[in-house]
Amino acid sequence: MAEQSSEKNDGSIEVEKGNVDPELFSCLLQPVSSDADPDYVGIRRLLLRRKAESGVLRRRDWRCNGKGYVAYRNYIRRPRNWESMQLPSLNSTPGNSGRWMPPPSPLSLLFEAESSSSGRDLQSGKPASSHRNSFGSTASDSDRPRFRGVEPPYSFTGMHCVFDQSKGSVTVLKFGHMNSDLLAYGASDGTLTVCTVSDPPSVIKHLKGHSKDVTDFDFSSNNQYIASSSMDKTVRVWEISKGLCIRVIYGVSSQMCIRFHPVNNNFLSAGNGNKEITVFNFSTGRIINKAVFDSEVTSMDHDHTGQLIFCGDSLGFIYSVSMNSHTGALSRSHRYRSSSKQKSPVATVQYRSFSLLARSPVLLTCTQDGYLSFFSVALEVQGYLTLRCSLKLTPRIHSIRASFCPLLSPEKGEYIVAGSEDSNVYFYDLTRPKHTCVNKLQGHRFPVMDVAWNHGANLLASCDFYGTVIVWKRSKTG
Repeated sequence: MAEQSSEKNDGSIEVEKGNVDPELFSCLLQPVSSDADPDYVGIRRLLLRRKAESGVLRRRDWRCNGKGYVAYRNYIRRPRNWESMQLPSLNSTPGNSGRWMPPPSPLSLLFEAESSSSGRDLQSGKPASSHRNSFGSTASDSDRPRFRGVEPPYSFTGMHCVFDQSKGSVTVLKFGHMNSDLLAYGASDGTLTVCTVSDPPSVIKHLKGHSKDVTDFDFSSNNQYIASSSMDKTVRVWEISKGLCIRVIYGVSSQMCIRFHPVNNNFLSAGNGNKEITVFNFSTGRIINKAVFDSEVTSMDHDHTGQLIFCGDSLGFIYSVSMNSHTGALSRSHRYRSSSKQKSPVATVQYRSFSLLARSPVLLTCTQDGYLSFFSVALEVQGYLTLRCSLKLTPRIHSIRASFCPLLSPEKGEYIVAGSEDSNVYFYDLTRPKHTCVNKLQGHRFPVMDVAWNHGANLLASCDFYGTVIVWKRSKTG
């Protein structure tokens, strides 16, 4: 039992009995060195003890003038000349029809969300909301989507199932090729988990072999095998039914991304930290060909014909690479700088064979500093890329990925879904010049690292930095 002293009005001291945190009490009673000031040491220990409580436990709920901790952090880290910063406008592209958004203002880049305005919405005539949904600022990740009395294009009935067995951060997840039930995810502890989301959801296999983070993986066309890449400099091939690693391919640097060839599944392409894309023979593990780039290859994807590889590097460049489907020969065709103003790694490269917006094949890229870029692809010109629009999200610390949403109809626009560091999943409409955020899912407690749709487009999976995977069920009318 400890004692607390309280001062009376007459100046005398009364001792009351009460409860004291035993950890704090033991901290204050620790012996000090002979040359230390006892008053200073005691106060310092008290402050350090309270710092942990206020800095760790309360930071998540901290608010100041309606802004969260991330907004305040961005503000105090602002550049000295932020008031005079001028950003060039985005280059117009053929067929933009004036629908592409204006560049962000320097002021809006500093905040997670904008303060309330006294103005009115010119279209609706209603008072402006206290939050903005425009992608002209980093506010987009924390804004409330506007539905204006209409059901959002992608609405969900809730969580279908949750997997929380991972002991490390889940950084990548995918559904099986042309499959609605098979789901796999890779974690920072080097494990791969394969599970089924059909009723009842369950874990099928735990694949253990990598000694460091799993950076990427891919299913074979028949979903019998998984090829994974890791920071431990190896590529591993797994037979899912047996849960065994049937081949290990050793490299000289971290393996950052990996893909099976969509037509010839005997080819396996991997991008690494040695500024290369290497094509392996799946059956023998031997190297067939290589292509060298300007920086380490961080993400990649094939087109549907298998004749092109699109990849992004750590400097923010996007490459079109021609590939021979019979010999595996590679040759660089085009290079494009992403919309990012900084040399930021490309976290997502995703190809889609057709877009309602561009009326052609398209490519989605996302850089770590928060730039989403949407390109049209000219297959007849060896994958030449034309920027169609670009959206600016909040800059990220982690490598967070984005994905195309299933096609709906020309009237409902074209959508992108992405994770965020504020623990939400956001949906963006590329056809809107402003108020681009149309929906969000709340359920995670930590940064959402990756998202993936199943083949039936009725389930969306998301994973977070704490190791939780949530499968969301989409409503039939959404």
